[in-house]
Amino acid sequence: MENLAANYVARAEIWLCITTIMYFLMNGAQIFETLVFVPKWTESPPENFKLLQDGNGVSLKIFWIVLHSLHEITFILAVIFCWKIEPVRNWLLILLAVHIGVRVWTLSYFAPNIINFQKVAENPALAKDLVQRTSTWQMLNYLRVAIFIAVSFGFIPLCVKILSLRP
Repeated sequence: MENLAANYVARAEIWLCITTIMYFLMNGAQIFETLVFVPKWTESPPENFKLLQDGNGVSLKIFWIVLHSLHEITFILAVIFCWKIEPVRNWLLILLAVHIGVRVWTLSYFAPNIINFQKVAENPALAKDLVQRTSTWQMLNYLRVAIFIAVSFGFIPLCVKILSLRP
């Protein structure tokens, strides 16, 4: 690693720091949503499901699509720019794998359930086992957010490592 050019290390440092900041921002939004918004709409289903509806409630769909997209671009750029720094690259790949796993879980479980809850808000006749389903969704969301937070903290030693490479 001693033969890495200073400008290579500087670019790697920049992209790793940007993705770390983006990840912590994303987690701040997730923590806020988990502690403030989720308890509101899970409180008394299906009455509070109106909060989830696009145009009528607090739809966060566009916010999360934009934030995740920006973060994932910066994450990939961090991997690309840190590629020659083997210990950082290897841990970034592990963190990326965990991140992708949780994103797949989000897209396969959390998002479809939110869409279903939105449909229940429009048509309460679709309601089945709502108390159990919202309770399960909420508890699994705590786990999901905890994993994302753990990934965030996984970036810190990588930032320390890359900052120690400064010439």
